[in-house]
Amino acid sequence: MLDLLVVGDANPDVLVFGAPAVPAYGQAETLVQQGVLALGGSAAIVAHGAARLGLSVGLAAMVGRDAAGDFVLDELKSAGVDISTCIRHESLPTALTVCLNESGGDRAILTAPGCLGEFGPEHVPDVEARHLHAASYFLQPRLAAGLPEVFRQARGSTSLDTNDDPSGNWKVQPELLGHCTFVLPNRAEAAALTGAEDPLAALAATGAIPVVKNGADGCVALFGGERITARPPVLAPVDTVGAGDSFDAGFLAGWLRDFDLAFALALGAAAGALSTRGAGGTATQPTWAEASALAHQVEITRRADA
Repeated sequence: MLDLLVVGDANPDVLVFGAPAVPAYGQAETLVQQGVLALGGSAAIVAHGAARLGLSVGLAAMVGRDAAGDFVLDELKSAGVDISTCIRHESLPTALTVCLNESGGDRAILTAPGCLGEFGPEHVPDVEARHLHAASYFLQPRLAAGLPEVFRQARGSTSLDTNDDPSGNWKVQPELLGHCTFVLPNRAEAAALTGAEDPLAALAATGAIPVVKNGADGCVALFGGERITARPPVLAPVDTVGAGDSFDAGFLAGWLRDFDLAFALALGAAAGALSTRGAGGTATQPTWAEASALAHQVEITRRADA
């Protein structure tokens, strides 16, 4: 039995650092600070991070029969992720993302979806896993349409990180969240998903346990009438690409360890923070020893929900 089956997107990330806010056109060549090729896709980064933390992990995703797909699968396999459940599309290319990172920390994300739109619920394998996690809901419409039933049939606990919605519609099937043990958006995504003044309470009303990520400020969850906040020590980030996905990996590893929510929040906050030490989403994802050491320095606060 797997500890974790992750379902979703997998692609290379081309990370460009020191990019101008508006690149010069007219066939002008602009020199930038740095360029990095890295494993991308929220689901792939979660799977990679969870394997680094010692979980037995499988990834169900679709890539093309191209060099980009080879790169993705090689990176995952080298981290110990079971890629036997990954599908290779016969004709469509692997998705590709370019991140243009400004020196001030902001970034623009350009994604060519490739075969992502062809990935559907029929590609999710019927394997036993203690936990099922799905990512990048809005980039995979065929998968999204069947995800409530996939979650309903899950043998263990479940979680969803929708990630961003390029369309700006933010429409999720109402029954889906009711089949989630956890929903794991960041603060902006939680606000967009609910349109509520208190997104945490609105998400909790679906029956899921909401865990909302707040960047360097850690995260907050609402469970059992308490708002539990986890704030990691301040680290100077090199690159925040994939930090939220590394948080998901750490949170799920902590939860599957002993089902203690506060510890899961602390381990998630630690894993997310440590992943920012280098360029790309996976290069500096922590080991269990590294993440658990920092987790003991995470500040946990509790207050009764109003």
